Amino acid sequence: MSKTDWNPSLWLDVFDELVYDDNQLDNEDSWTLNFNYNQDDTVTKQERKRGWKVYCHCGFGKFRCGSCSRTWGSARVVLLFRYRLRQGRGTVIMRPFGQTCLQCRDDEYDLPGFAKKDVEKALFRLFAKIRKNCYGEEDDNEDGSVCSTKVWTKPHEAALCEACSHGICCQDES
Repeated sequence: MSKTDWNPSLWLDVFDELVYDDNQLDNEDSWTLNFNYNQDDTVTKQERKRGWKVYCHCGFGKFRCGSCSRTWGSARVVLLFRYRLRQGRGTVIMRPFGQTCLQCRDDEYDLPGFAKKDVEKALFRLFAKIRKNCYGEEDDNEDGSVCSTKVWTKPHEAALCEACSHGICCQDES
């Protein structure tokens, strides 16, 4: 599997490695990562009462068109994480947002692929939010979900971006 293909098992493996081997959430709670490809960034009053919080991350990923196999990179890949801790059990639900191929414009969103270092960067930022919001620790990086390093890619095409269509794209943050 190449870095242009969506690979949930990479996310699961890195998540478990960081949580359990590197003690990123240094505690006795168990944490799991799941995927939901339909969730949005809205948290209802009932969900808030049940402890749900949302973190939106903007990072670098690569795409491959399912129709023509064209590949492209984007520094504006949006990842939505919904998380909570209840009675010693932590749950993270992740949704990657896709992009449509500039050439095909077939209204099919292709999901992003990631290098392991980009997965780690996204999860480190998520864990900082979890430590702050679930454990009361200070967040060393209070700058929201802005990409920390500039990666030069072509101008962002809002019409081809699934996150833009949902009104949660990070394009305005740079």
